[in-house]
Formats: sequence, C-alpha cells, structure tokens
Amino acid sequence: MMLLLLLALACVPLMGVVWIALYGSVTTVDGLFMSLILLAMSGILATTALFEMRNKMLGVSGASSAGSGSNQAGGLTRRGKVEDVKFYESNVGQPNKSIVMLSDHGRVPQTLVLEGDLRNALPVGQRVEIVLRKERGQNVLAGVSRI
Repeated sequence: MMLLLLLALACVPLMGVVWIALYGSVTTVDGLFMSLILLAMSGILATTALFEMRNKMLGVSGASSAGSGSNQAGGLTRRGKVEDVKFYESNVGQPNKSIVMLSDHGRVPQTLVLEGDLRNALPVGQRVEIVLRKERGQNVLAGVSRI
C-alpha cells in the first residue's frame, strides 16, 4: 500500500513538469527552477519507493530493518564487527546517545542508536554479540559478549 502511494506521489510532480513544458515557460528562470524542484521531489519519492520495494523483496519490515536479530528473553540480539562508535552529548534532561556501526561478513552495515556512552563497552574492531532492550522508548545495552 505504501509503495503504491509513493509511486503515485512521485508522478504528481512529473505532471507539473509536463504542464510547464507544454505551456512554454521552461525557458524562463521561474520555469527552470520550478522544474528542477519538481524533479527533485519526484526523485526523492521514487527513490523511497525503490527502497520500500527492496525491503519487501528482502523480507524486511518497517523500522526494524536495522539488521538480523532474534528476540530473546533479554531483548533483541545483534551480531557483527564493531566498525565505529560515535558518542553524542544531548541537551540537559535528555539521554546521551551512542551511534554504533556493526558489519557482518560483507552485508550492509547495521547502524544502532543506543542510550549512553558505549565507547569503552564496544571496542572498535572486535566481533561482538549485543543484547538490546527498550527502556522509555530508547535502545539500552543489556549485554555484550565477544565472539
């Protein structure tokens, strides 16, 4: 359903470009920039539709497309080699975040956003198995084991 909606929305700006071309205002600055803006909008929507189609073909659903994992009693499990860990301090009253990049034997790298400073818990270059759990809507590291 989302794929059809995205494809339909991608066609609407293209109809605007055709209208601009038919009425001869493509040669004006306004017509040129309006055409470029409409083509960019159409391209963004079409690219999003292609990613949706790819996710459907691979069997990945919605926001959980961060990689493979299983739901265990402790939470969601992710495996891979730690490629990078970036730490970001948030504003006062907000939890700090770590962005972790995991790669797994040539697959598309997984990007995980976790609460807290995990630079010491996840050493770069190590193969690890991470267990996550949701707490107040945030991913929290429940456990790490080296593999």
